[in-house]
Amino acid sequence: MNAAVARILVAEDDPTVAEVVARYLERDGHSVDCVGDGAEALRRALSDPPDLMVLDLMLPELDGLTVCRRLRERRSVPVIMLTALGAEMDRVAGLEIGADDYVTKPFSPRELALRVQSVLRRVRGATAPAVTGVLSDGDLRVDVGAHEVALAGRPITLTAREFDLLAHLMRHPRQAFSRSALLDQVWGWSFGDSSTVTVHVRRLREKIEADPTAPRRIVTVWGVGYRYEPMGGRG
Repeated sequence: MNAAVARILVAEDDPTVAEVVARYLERDGHSVDCVGDGAEALRRALSDPPDLMVLDLMLPELDGLTVCRRLRERRSVPVIMLTALGAEMDRVAGLEIGADDYVTKPFSPRELALRVQSVLRRVRGATAPAVTGVLSDGDLRVDVGAHEVALAGRPITLTAREFDLLAHLMRHPRQAFSRSALLDQVWGWSFGDSSTVTVHVRRLREKIEADPTAPRRIVTVWGVGYRYEPMGGRG
């Protein structure tokens, strides 16, 4: 059996799209439930959290962004958003409130199924290096084994992707990574929108930098991407 087999909740108000998505995910061995409105999707996800949610942005009752935001306040269910082609602002907004990935409509059901497998592997640590221990830099402490982060002794809540990105950068101090390299090495994607990395870097800066507008730890390398600069080092 596939190690990433999971219970998946599909929130999609178009019955045809929902049926096709469910059929492809079930072919991979997943157990799939479909709901047609945002309020029911949120109720189900909170009362009986699935392993992953496929969430359309345009839903009756509650839109997908509201569902994702309210879900993130109480649960850490991975979310893949379905967005309209060209709706970049919606995609960025989804990533900013904690969506793990997105697929634009019209989409290939097979691509969506592959994205589901990718997110599940990352969440379950199947593709992450089998490492434990603590990464420390000044008042920032990352416990890799416990999946916990503290800043000046205070716990910091990160999504799974944010944690993986921070740990990856801290393991390679002062090494500059392009956005495409981070997509490959952290997300495990050989394709994708680099704005995904940009959004996650911005969210990390808001959580760990004293001044996110003038970051000292996760710094921009112009024309390249980003690098982690240990505190006390020169940037």
